[in-house]
Amino acid sequence: MLLGMIVLLLALLRHTRLGPFLHERIADRPRRRLFVASMSFFLTFAIVRGMVFCIRHQIPPFHYMIMGGRHVHHLVPGILILLAVGYGWLCEFGTGSDSSSILASIFMSILYGVGAALTLDEFALWLNLKDVYFVREGRSSIDAVILFGSLLAVGGWGAPLFSALGKGTTKANH
Repeated sequence: MLLGMIVLLLALLRHTRLGPFLHERIADRPRRRLFVASMSFFLTFAIVRGMVFCIRHQIPPFHYMIMGGRHVHHLVPGILILLAVGYGWLCEFGTGSDSSSILASIFMSILYGVGAALTLDEFALWLNLKDVYFVREGRSSIDAVILFGSLLAVGGWGAPLFSALGKGTTKANH
């Protein structure tokens, strides 16, 4: 399902007017990466929460990932994705610092948002070292998602607003 979301986001940004629109409205490539990462972050979080709800209520086709009789929490693939994206960006793949394509940049940004959402959705597990997903202690995962998602959103969406406010260029001044 998450792979389908990645493909859908890439297709929307590549083969519709949304891609050129974003490129025109958010000309700065790092800010565009933040915007795309924040969108994939929030979409992934919503999808994962929905999938876990379905699993907990035994709604097919969803089920826990079990390997060798052990439940593999979704923060594990999230960490692996974040490690892969970090390595790719260390090698300057998809950063725009060389001739890497816009598609590679968008792909890495989407993966970053997916990995961060998968990992932070289970932030409470980090703190408690036990599964507290749907109990009171699990609230810290929601808090972590809100805080980090806000950081991504402000960087991608709010930066032009804050920049214009800092320069004193608002429509009221024109």
